[in-house]
Amino acid sequence: MNEEFYAIIKLMSSEEIFAKVTPCEEESRTLLLLDNPVTFENIVIRQLGAVAIKVEPWLTTGNDSIIVIDMDKVITISEVYDEQYISVYKKYLRDKDRDSNQTEVNEEMGFLSSISDARVFLEKLYKGS
Repeated sequence: MNEEFYAIIKLMSSEEIFAKVTPCEEESRTLLLLDNPVTFENIVIRQLGAVAIKVEPWLTTGNDSIIVIDMDKVITISEVYDEQYISVYKKYLRDKDRDSNQTEVNEEMGFLSSISDARVFLEKLYKGS
């Protein structure tokens, strides 16, 4: 039962949220692990005669990307297969990481050294020019 899927969740508070969901059984209850939950709002652009989707983070404070919700707080959950909503959600996540300038550091990004080694290297580079 630990399969991830995209879903729209209707809560007891009448909120509707969209997220990648992973159900989790713990003791005698079911929990939902929500990855970056958001709300969608359809916006009508009258000048263009088009409809756009506005994406907002569900929780505006805090930096947690995984939220845990007890199934007791959920009225209904519906799996989403619509590629348009999924692609908008994925684009939002890419843009969110770009805006916050959060990048996962790995060894392919460049040379790793200590401060003293970097100082020696930069002094040699500066004195050589």
